[in-house]
Amino acid sequence: MRSVVLDTETTGMPVTDGHRIIEIGCVEVIGRRLTGRHYHVYLQPDREVDEGAIAVHGITNEFLVDKPRFRDIADEFFEFIKDAQLVIHNAAFDLGFINNEFALLGQQDRAEITDHCTVLDTLLMARERHPGQRNSLDALCKRYGVDNSGRDLHGALLDAEILADVWLTMTGGQTNLSLAGDGESSDGGRPQPSPIRRLPADRPRTAVLRASDEELAAHMARMAAIEKAAGAAPLWMQLEG
Repeated sequence: MRSVVLDTETTGMPVTDGHRIIEIGCVEVIGRRLTGRHYHVYLQPDREVDEGAIAVHGITNEFLVDKPRFRDIADEFFEFIKDAQLVIHNAAFDLGFINNEFALLGQQDRAEITDHCTVLDTLLMARERHPGQRNSLDALCKRYGVDNSGRDLHGALLDAEILADVWLTMTGGQTNLSLAGDGESSDGGRPQPSPIRRLPADRPRTAVLRASDEELAAHMARMAAIEKAAGAAPLWMQLEG
């Protein structure tokens, strides 16, 4: 699955008061790996940025004077996110602003992004996993051992990169334990088992690539971070102990 981790910065809130997007940051993830592709742009909103918003993200009116408007980048932005799974922290906020920008252009076919993308809200996911706890992006970084030391102010691209690390850590491990195929049936959409394929007896043996000392050290460091965040060692390590 192709996922796009997305964040925006705005002139203020709420969108119903005429506030606009001034920064969009996206990073692409395919097969649970960051591909290195990203989309990032600052935008001229044609209105003043609230002082309270500037205190959060540091983006001033003077900085935005010569930046493109949303109409100038609408097509390329839409093409980048189209058909992807959007991973957003507090998705209702960002989607509300994105839908509004397309609506202001009269592009009603794009004014409901969920018609073109699926959405995973990491804030809702975190609230389900950690009820009654703080689930801001900073709090999740601390809980899951994700380094956000370079984050003095909010920034859409930086926050999208950090959120990608948090999301991949939150959902770490095997992503599909099913032995079934990818197809769906008419009986409730359950995947159907794949037919067993027997390998020929003379098939060459698959080479076994063992982890290097550096890879083992990185693995142990990651396990230690997960143990610290969870407050307990993984079950298999407890059994081995």
